[in-house]
Amino acid sequence: MDALFEHFAQAYNGQKGYGPDGYDLANTIRPEVPTNDPARFYNFQRSSNGYSIQTDLRYKLQYNPDIKLDKKEASAWIEVFTSFYKFVGVLLTAEEAQNAGRAKEADWSGVYEGWRDVVNSLYKGYQSNVFAAWTVPCLYVAGKFLRVFAIKADDKTASQRDSGLAFGAIQEEDAFNPDSKHEKLEDAARQINRIFGLCISDRNPLRESRKWALYYTANLLFKTYFKLASISLSKNILRSLRASTADMPPLSAYPNAHRVTFKYYCGVIHFLEEDYATAEEYLTEAYNECRIEMPGDGGASKKNMELILMYLIPTRLLTAHKLPTQQLLAPYPRLASLFNPISTSIRSANLSAFNAAMEAGEDEFVKRRIYLTLERGRDIILRNIFRKVFIAGGFEEAKEAGGAATRRTRVPVREFAAALQMAGAEVGDGDGGVDGDEVECLIANAIYKNLMKGYIARERGIVVLSKGGAFPGTGV
Repeated sequence: MDALFEHFAQAYNGQKGYGPDGYDLANTIRPEVPTNDPARFYNFQRSSNGYSIQTDLRYKLQYNPDIKLDKKEASAWIEVFTSFYKFVGVLLTAEEAQNAGRAKEADWSGVYEGWRDVVNSLYKGYQSNVFAAWTVPCLYVAGKFLRVFAIKADDKTASQRDSGLAFGAIQEEDAFNPDSKHEKLEDAARQINRIFGLCISDRNPLRESRKWALYYTANLLFKTYFKLASISLSKNILRSLRASTADMPPLSAYPNAHRVTFKYYCGVIHFLEEDYATAEEYLTEAYNECRIEMPGDGGASKKNMELILMYLIPTRLLTAHKLPTQQLLAPYPRLASLFNPISTSIRSANLSAFNAAMEAGEDEFVKRRIYLTLERGRDIILRNIFRKVFIAGGFEEAKEAGGAATRRTRVPVREFAAALQMAGAEVGDGDGGVDGDEVECLIANAIYKNLMKGYIARERGIVVLSKGGAFPGTGV
C-alpha cells in the first residue's frame, strides 16, 4: 500500500516544481500493473482486508502529512480507493484463472461490476465538485476501462452461450437472452454517457471546468456506439456539443489526440450518411493533424492514419474521382493490398479486374461499411471506357474551306457496346449478341450522373455528345 500512496502523493503534490499531474494521478487507479512495480496489486491486497480497508485508507489519505487533503476530498478519495481495493481482488482472481488456463472460471462480469463501482465513486466526487478539474484524466481511465471490461465480459458470456454452458456449467435453454449479447457494453455506454453529461453540464470557469474531458469522453462514446452498431446515437453527442459550443473551449485548444479522433469519427459518421463533402473535410483535417508521428507512441499515429485513409480514399474517389497513389499506400501494406487492385482496374478501365478486386476485399469492405461506396467506382470505369471510345473516334473533317476539324460527336451505340464487352462488362443477350437496351441504360446513367454530356438518339442508334466538354473534369 505504501508504494501506491507514495505515487498518489507525488502526483498530487507535483514533482520538480511542475505542480500536480492529473495523468500521473490517474495512473494510481489504472487497472494495469505498472512495469516499475509489478507486485503493486498483490501488495495492495495483502496490506489490508475488507474490515479495516477504510481505516487504513483514512490513515494514508486523511492523516498523511505528505498529502494535504481537506476532510471532504479525503473522504471522496477514501471511497474511490475502497471500491478500487475490492475491484483489485476480483481482477486478480480473474487474471489468475485466465493465466492458469481456467478461462471458464474467470469472472469478467464481476470485474466489470467492480470497476463500475470505482467509476461511480469517482462520479460522486466530481458531481459534488470535490475533485478539481486537473484530475479529469481519472475520468479518461474510468471510461476507457469500462469499455474494455464490458467487452471482455460480453465475450465471456457469448462463449458460454455458444458452448451451452451457464450457471455452473448447467445447460439452460433460457440462460441467455439473445437480445442482450452486448449487455455489459450497452451498460458501459450508459455509464460513459453519464460522465459526458457530468462534463458538459459543468458551469465552473473554463480553467476549473470538467469540459476539458468532453472530447475524450465523446470519442469513447463514438467507439462504443460503433461497436454496438448504434451509430445513430452518435448524432445525439454531436448535437449536444454543437449546442454547447459557446460555453466550451475551442476544439483547437484540446490535445491533438482528442481532436484527431473526434474529427475521424465525425468524418465516418458523415460518410455513412452519404454526406461525402463534409466527410472529406473532417477526414482530411484528421489526416493532416495525424501525420506527425510522436516519439514513443508505439506506432499509434501510423495505425490511426491507416484508419483515416480507409474512409478518406473512397470518399475522394466519389467527391473528386481521385485514386490513391502507390506512394501514399506504400507505408500501409494492408491498405495497398485492398486499394491498389481497385485503382489499377479503374485506371485501365478493366471491369473484370475491378470485379475481382471487389470480391477479394469484400469481407473487409463490408466490415468497414465502404463496399457500396467503392462500388461506385464502377461508374468511373464506365466513364473511362466511354471516353476512350470518344477519343478513338478521331476527328470529323471540316465542311467549309479553312475550317478546323472537330472531334466526332456522334458515336454509334454499337461502338460503346463493343468497348464494354472488351472491358468485361456483362452486356450480352444470352445468345452471343449484345443487349442494346442494357448498353443504352449504362450510357443514360452516365449522362444522368454528369459523367458525360449528351443524349441518345435511339431511332438512329447513336449517342450525340457535347462539343464543349463531353466528359466533364477529364479535359475532353
